[in-house]
Amino acid sequence: MKAIILDQPGSFSAADIPEPQSVAGEAIVRISRIGMCGTDLHAYRGRQPFFTYPRILGHELCAEIVEIENNVAELQAGMTCSIAPYLYCGSCLACRNGKTNCCVKLQLLGVHVDGGLREFFSVPLHTLHYSSALTREQLALVEPLSIGAHAVSRAQLKPDETILVIGAGPIGLAIIAHANTTGVKVIVMDVSADRLGFAHEQFNVSATIVAGENILEQLSDLTNGEMPSVVFDATGNVASMNESFNYPANGGRLILVGLHLDFVTFRDQDFHRRELTVLSSRNATAADFQRTISLLETGRINIAPWVTHRVKDRDLIEQFPSWLDAKAGFIKAVVEWE
Repeated sequence: MKAIILDQPGSFSAADIPEPQSVAGEAIVRISRIGMCGTDLHAYRGRQPFFTYPRILGHELCAEIVEIENNVAELQAGMTCSIAPYLYCGSCLACRNGKTNCCVKLQLLGVHVDGGLREFFSVPLHTLHYSSALTREQLALVEPLSIGAHAVSRAQLKPDETILVIGAGPIGLAIIAHANTTGVKVIVMDVSADRLGFAHEQFNVSATIVAGENILEQLSDLTNGEMPSVVFDATGNVASMNESFNYPANGGRLILVGLHLDFVTFRDQDFHRRELTVLSSRNATAADFQRTISLLETGRINIAPWVTHRVKDRDLIEQFPSWLDAKAGFIKAVVEWE
């Protein structure tokens, strides 16, 4: 069966690999759509943490079940599903407490182990999330949206709060999409005026800030001097993450969604004076997938404007490098596997 392999940074190849074999507790699926995101671009550049080569990319997946155990009542062959790409052990303390998103042995399809840029795939049953109402493209993009759902869940937003989302890339947009369903007022900050324009147009956010000088003054003006009660940093940029500690109101919450591999620092006196709550947010859970699917089914979240590039699998190797160009306007690409 055919697959596309990232052999090393900057180099894809088409390959013929063995077909998957039936395994108890798993289903064999036919891949239909694959979402491509910043993680895949970082891997191509050689800048993705916890990554080894060669690797089959693809963790934002829609697939059709082609073979499944007979005793699985809620799933059957022919169903088209979103795949949660998180492989967890189910027995560690985190898993036993329902936090499968941070299992001590967690592996992410397309990062730690081979992902979905291939014709067929065998996946654990718990990864499959069915919807008869969503398109294949929507199902492929449930995963990045679910990361936003998990971050918003961690924040425990209250109606009428004012929040700040730093970073208007796909994960920041996913946070905004879910936050908008809670009744909060959303301010968005990014270095890119184009991304801020997109966020304002598609999400009707209350205000945008181009990252730079006088941020504290701008936030104060926008919040009548009170500052945002909740701040999400979705940048993964250490300078942004360090500065984000300055933005929440007294008694506020800071949720760090983007990942940085080294230290994040803050001034303890200010941290204690304002009694801030700092949370990390990693991946998503089955509940986040189900909430996202429900919001997509009811039209409360619209993913269509996010897809800036579409490509057939046969054209991926040729077109992928062009997405790295800042002028390409890349937000999200979807690969159609034929």
